[in-house]
Amino acid sequence: MNYVFQFGPVFEAWPLLLRGVWVTIQLSVLSMVFGLIIAVLCAAAKINGNGLLRFLVNAYIEVIRNTPFIIQLFVFFFVFPSIGVKLNAHTAALLAMTVNLGAYASEIVRAGIESIPKGQIEAGRALSLSGVEVFRFIILKPALRAIYPALTSQFIYLMLASSVVSVISADDLTSVAASLQSLTFRSFEIYIVVTLIYLLMTLTFSALFSLIYKYALDYPDRK
Repeated sequence: MNYVFQFGPVFEAWPLLLRGVWVTIQLSVLSMVFGLIIAVLCAAAKINGNGLLRFLVNAYIEVIRNTPFIIQLFVFFFVFPSIGVKLNAHTAALLAMTVNLGAYASEIVRAGIESIPKGQIEAGRALSLSGVEVFRFIILKPALRAIYPALTSQFIYLMLASSVVSVISADDLTSVAASLQSLTFRSFEIYIVVTLIYLLMTLTFSALFSLIYKYALDYPDRK
């Protein structure tokens, strides 16, 4: 094997790689926030909604969970413009990621809410707590504690799956890597570095989520 590693062109392109990292993080975080909002609304609809609303939510969840993410991405980027809704690559990627996370996280959130014993909720009402207080003190925190690991795993999975958005030329890390490869022809070096960057992002977010759990969900109960 006479291959000579040349990481110089990769290191010279650090500004481009950092921009790709920022776009990946931005898409992931925004889709997590908006996706969780959708998940909570869908979970509430499945628990307390009427028959029609539950049917619509179930249909949305089944369609998203049983179709490839790349097809969902193509729908926003290619199909929507054909009906007059023009989206740039960044917006289409964000919408596809948000809709995808919303469907998967809705079942996680629903399971967390339904894991709270009904007796605890009834006890809160017996103590004259308002609906908001019952949700905040009796349902929210225990439910979050129960579903937190699953939610964070889903977020990290979505961040890694965001590499797919490069197929519509969104300027994420994978898209930047493909552009650099076509310019430098150092594919081996570029994708080694990109792999390490994704690994670093995953480990960083995992550590951050662990700290949030320790100090926001777990630690106060030990005081």
